[in-house]
Amino acid sequence: MATTLMLIMIGLLLLGFPMMIPLATAAIVGFVMMFDGFGQMGTLIQQMMAGIRPASLIAVPMFILAADIMTRGQSADRLINMVMAFIGHIRGGLAISTATSCTLFGAVSGSTQATVVAVGSPLRPKMLKAGYSDPFTLALIINASDIAFLIPPSIGMIIYGVISETSIAELFIAGIGPGLLILVMFSLYCLYYAHKNQVPTEPRACWRVRVRAVRDAMWPLFFPVIIVGGIYGGIFSPTEAAAVCVLYAFLLEFLIFRSLKLAEIYRIAKSTGLITAVVFILVAVGNGFSWILSFAQIPQTILEAAGVNQAGPVGVLIAICVAFFIACMFVDPIVVILVLTPIFAPAIQATGLDPVLVGVLITLQVAIGSATPPFGCDIFTAIAIFKRPYLEVIRGTPPFIFMLVAAAGLIIAFPDIALGLRDLAFAD
Repeated sequence: MATTLMLIMIGLLLLGFPMMIPLATAAIVGFVMMFDGFGQMGTLIQQMMAGIRPASLIAVPMFILAADIMTRGQSADRLINMVMAFIGHIRGGLAISTATSCTLFGAVSGSTQATVVAVGSPLRPKMLKAGYSDPFTLALIINASDIAFLIPPSIGMIIYGVISETSIAELFIAGIGPGLLILVMFSLYCLYYAHKNQVPTEPRACWRVRVRAVRDAMWPLFFPVIIVGGIYGGIFSPTEAAAVCVLYAFLLEFLIFRSLKLAEIYRIAKSTGLITAVVFILVAVGNGFSWILSFAQIPQTILEAAGVNQAGPVGVLIAICVAFFIACMFVDPIVVILVLTPIFAPAIQATGLDPVLVGVLITLQVAIGSATPPFGCDIFTAIAIFKRPYLEVIRGTPPFIFMLVAAAGLIIAFPDIALGLRDLAFAD
């Protein structure tokens, strides 16, 4: 049955159907094959509805709404200006500023595609003017934006936490270390690239300009303080943090910065509603499909055939990384989390792996896949926003993919990169 369902999904994808159609079709076909007809279809519908019932999922549309408000406002520009004021003058500083700005805005928005738009749109022209090649610039933007998957808030971590019943608060804290590690690796590569290609430096900003830039960016910088500080301090849950972020983004952009008018609320809400609808449909049909797989014991069969059940903890982690990395090259990241996480659940439980560590690695693989050919979603976001051909967008990605894979290897070898801060924050 597993082969039949996979062929159905691949066939419908090749025919151009959006991901929710192949997933729903495979779930329905699998249900009919198991129960010999449509008579008990209500059971499948119940499983789909159960997928979107957890209260934690309320955080998803709220973080999307907050990101949409900030993307249309001034928060991104103010963060960029602050970073540029301090490191823009060193050789490679503009590229490092781009990576840092993507990380900061990721900590504000939680969305990789919003980060590509908000940070890439103003900084790409500056990097091209400074002498960086377009393939390098595009690759840096789409890969640095993927740090948003790891730095809280992370929509990918919310989905994983709901599916695996893992603490979202712990996942958020555990993502900070790996996110900063990747930022350091990207920054070192930017320095190397700039010195190798003799990229000119930018003028040094005086301290008066730096102080003003910090003052302007102070309000947006409170976003990660609210999210991480509020959760760490036990003031509110991740879902409540999302609600506070929406309120803070509204107050910031509409009342303090006055960058948006009230008339734009309808357009922002409509955009958020459309994105949320797609995400929740995927979650619903993904949960139904996962239930079909579990009911038919397909995960156990696959893991047994691949020898994963006999592997130790490190072998299971490597198998998870490989499976998610390959899957995210072709399929939407949310769908991959929904489908593959239940498949590996038996092996994770059998080896006693920390589900938070597994969640961080899965989120990292999702981040890699979002910028990896052939179908990484951020690649097509960059194509749409920057109007550049596909081959030019992906040409500069191999070094960044190598660094992201190396980061995954370091996390497997040294789990405290992810778990150290978690253990400190949630120590009894």
